[in-house]
Amino acid sequence: MTAAPSPEAPHAVLESLRAEIGKAVVGQDAAVTGLVVALLCRGHVLLEGVPGVAKTLLVRTLATALALDTKRVQFTPDLMPSDVTGSLVYDTRSAEFSFQPGPVFTHLLLADEINRTPPKTQAALLEAMEERQVTVDGEPRPLPDPFMVAATQNPIEYEGTYPLPEAQLDRFLLKLTLPLPSREQEVDVLTRHAAGFDPRDLAAAGVRPVAGATDLANARAAVAGVTVSQEITGYVVDLCRATRESPSLALGTSPRGATALLATARAWAWLSGRDFVTPDDVKALALPTLRHRVRPRPEAEMEGVTADRVLTGLLTRVPVPR
Repeated sequence: MTAAPSPEAPHAVLESLRAEIGKAVVGQDAAVTGLVVALLCRGHVLLEGVPGVAKTLLVRTLATALALDTKRVQFTPDLMPSDVTGSLVYDTRSAEFSFQPGPVFTHLLLADEINRTPPKTQAALLEAMEERQVTVDGEPRPLPDPFMVAATQNPIEYEGTYPLPEAQLDRFLLKLTLPLPSREQEVDVLTRHAAGFDPRDLAAAGVRPVAGATDLANARAAVAGVTVSQEITGYVVDLCRATRESPSLALGTSPRGATALLATARAWAWLSGRDFVTPDDVKALALPTLRHRVRPRPEAEMEGVTADRVLTGLLTRVPVPR
């Protein structure tokens, strides 16, 4: 492995990524940063947004800008686990079974509308996401490195869907929400389309690789060197324990959520050009890291309470280390 990037490199890489992705996707800088943080932490991302906010285009463009292989699976009610992981196929010429890899064997898997497939197929992703391997006919088969699942779901259509259980939601490092664009951004989108932009042809849009797997490996090694003080560790624990004690939440953050928040804060600190974590780093990643790991009580939801609202309140009340 080559030397880790210099302190100036994170800014350069992130800005170049944003510039490349900006050739195809307007806005969504927060989602771009979240995807980069997940790659640095070897985590997976759940993207939530109404149809047409460029969820699929964002993932495809990121893979192109990072020179990573990507595959897309449209999750449907009749999708089988083997359609994702692969299966044994009988070869009549050799009279033997051979393994035919599924789309999960890639660097960046786009699981489109993951909540539209039954739990059995959703669960087929669990081993791949957690163990980075799939087992077929009793034989474990490792997945490529890097490997990340970027799953999308529509927050407004629930008919014919299978909501992800808490155990599977907990496997996602981040849950990123993609908002509708502002008026200026939407005008920019239409102007590009009027000029001939084709979202299916990223090369014509000028998107080029600006980093690769080696750069990502170097960056991960650098993130591992970011120091975390005992005060920061205690702050993360206090935040997560506060979610378990909140009267508005039926489910609080588990210790896995606390380790996830610590990891994402370290990655953000490195991307910010520092070799130590500050309370602001923890605050910056608290919502995307924890919002899918907590569940408001039904009576609180009836009053309009959301996970983001509760977490924002806790961030203002939990004492910050000095």
